[in-house]
Order: sequence, then structure tokens, then C-alpha cells
Amino acid sequence: MNLRTILILGALSAFGPLAIDFYLPGFPAMAVAFGTDEKRIQTTLAAYFLGLSIGQLAYGPVADRFGRRIPLLAGVTLFTLASLACAFAPSLDTLVVARFVQALGGCAGMVLSRAIVSDKCDAVGSAKVFSQLMLVMGLAPILAPMLGGVLVNLYGWQSIFIALTLFSAVCALTVAWGLPESLPANQPRPPLSGALGQYGRLLKDGVFLGYALTGGIAMAGMFAYVAGSPFVFIKLYGVPAEHYGWLFGMNAAGFILVAQVNARLLAKRAPSSLLARTIWVYLLAGLVVLGISALHTQALWPLLVPLFLCIASLGCIIPNASACAMNGQGARAGSASALLGCLQFSVAAGAAGLVSALHDGTALPMALVITLCGAGAVTAAVLTRRLQLKRSA
Repeated sequence: MNLRTILILGALSAFGPLAIDFYLPGFPAMAVAFGTDEKRIQTTLAAYFLGLSIGQLAYGPVADRFGRRIPLLAGVTLFTLASLACAFAPSLDTLVVARFVQALGGCAGMVLSRAIVSDKCDAVGSAKVFSQLMLVMGLAPILAPMLGGVLVNLYGWQSIFIALTLFSAVCALTVAWGLPESLPANQPRPPLSGALGQYGRLLKDGVFLGYALTGGIAMAGMFAYVAGSPFVFIKLYGVPAEHYGWLFGMNAAGFILVAQVNARLLAKRAPSSLLARTIWVYLLAGLVVLGISALHTQALWPLLVPLFLCIASLGCIIPNASACAMNGQGARAGSASALLGCLQFSVAAGAAGLVSALHDGTALPMALVITLCGAGAVTAAVLTRRLQLKRSA
């Protein structure tokens, strides 16, 4: 797969995290603007997660039937219009609805980028490309909060959504001019009427489901961090909003670095083997985060070190789990990608909502949810690995 295609797919995959990370520094300003507290502002985040979960299921069967380009262009266009609606939302309720619609458009890039990789690569090749996509996607968490903090301070929170509108419009033009159809012309095109049956067969596939849940539960821990970190860093530890992006970016840099190391390790080890080892690092780091949060330390740095390890380990976990789940899906790659994303973000929405529900003015809710996600991901990985070895035998 050439560099231009990888860059385009990386930008499309970044729609989800970019639309989340970019506006996190604006939470305090948005709470003031709508006359509410930050706990209610977090509902816009939960609405976005919900939209990502539901929307992906619609794109999969459509992409398997009509190809990748048409639904991709439709989704990016919807994201553009919804971003503009977010910028001019007159109330918090309107903003929540607009964020939901924005997610329905943004998830097209996430579903179809995975499907395009599956169209062109085998399991190891897919894992390598997914790791490379982490490099492009990882720039969003590094740059978005920093730029978002600057925009909020200079022009207000609405400017964040204006910037998202412009970014998505450019992406739509890039897809139209530079991304050819990847679905082979001679490949069977399943009818839309069989979509539910296709999803049913995927859900009965224990290996696909296990790997999807492994990556999804681990990713949910990351979104628990995304949902809880603005309060923990800015309010609890007094980090200025404009400096929040530096801390967020540090963890994203670890994520990128591990993803690139993972791409090199794939030359000697299978994706499933690397996943089975790295998932334990995530759980152990989460347990340390929980222990330090329970101590209510005055200094921030003891919490930052294990958080860094948690987020960095995902640079290996997510691409390998995705590649293992998508391996051999063939004609149903679009549906498999859609269900994979739906499962991932359904769990993520639940994790973000749980952090909000458990909010008690400390870092414990965020730490507890991260640790629970680590335990769940390890359980899913171990059981799936056993099932896969049993099938091979």
C-alpha cells in the first residue's frame, strides 16, 4: 500500500479521535457558555461515542454492496455539515444532537479505512498498515488538544468546530480525487437484505468476537482516560487548559512510538503473539494507576508514569487485535469492520459514561474504569487465544 493511500486512510481514521481530543480543552468554556457544569458537558462526549457505535453498523453492509467510495464520501459530507451545526448550536441539547449526527458521519472513515486495508493486505500486512495508521492517527491526540486550547483562548469554543468543518471538507476533496475504489470488481456483492444475517454469523465467530472485544475493551480504557483527564489534570491538579495538550500529547507520543515498534516486531512475531504479551502490560499499569489514585498524592507525576504505560501499550494492542479480527473476512470485510468498530465504541461509550457517573472529585473513577477495562481485555485475550489454538490443533 503506497504512502498517499496510508496518509488518506490515516486522516479518515483520525475523524473519531480528532473530534474528541480537539474539544476537550473547551469543556470549562462550554460549561460557562451554556450555564451548566462540566459533568453535563460530558454528555456531548457520550453522545458522540453512541453515534460512533450505531453509525458503523449502517456503513458495513452498504460498503460490501456498493463499494467503499460512495458511503465514504457521504459520511465525510455529513460530518462536515454536523460540525458546522455544532459551532452554531444555541443550546446544550442542540449540541448533543449535533454531536451525535457528527459521529454518524465521522464513523464512515473509521469503518471503511479498515475495510480498504483488509481488501489489500493479509493479516501481517494489515497489522503493519494499522500500526502505520497509528502514526497518523496519533498526531491528532498530540496536536489537537494543544491547538484546541489555543483556539478556545483566542476565539472561543465555537472555533474548534469551525476548524473541524474545514478539515473534513478538505478530506472529502482528497477522497474524491485521490482514493480509488478498493473492492475488487469480481468480488461477490452481498445484498443489503442479508445484513442482519451477516452480523449474526460474525457474532457466532468466537475468534472474531474475542479479538474485537479484546481491542474494544482496551480502547474503552483509553476513552475513560479521555473522559476523565480534563477534570483530573485541569481541575484536580491545576494544570492550565493551554498546557493540558502537552500532557495529553506525551501519552499520545508513547502510543505512536509503540505502534511503530510493533510494525517492526511483526517481521518476526505474529500479531496474536504480540497481543497476548502486551495486554498484560496494560493491566499491570492500570493497577498502578488505581493504587496511586487511591493514595490521593499531591504531585501529578506519580500518576503520569503508569498512565503513559497504559496508553502507550495500546499502540500494540489495537492494531494487532484489529488485524486478528479482520483476518480472512474477504467479501464481508465491510460488515466485519463495522461490527468491530461498533463493539469497540459501544464499550467505550459505556466506559466514558461510567467515569461521569462515578465522578466524586478525585482521580479514582477514571483509574477504576481503566483497571476494569484492563482486566476485561486480558480475560478476552486469553480466552480467544485458547480458542484459536484449539481450532488450529
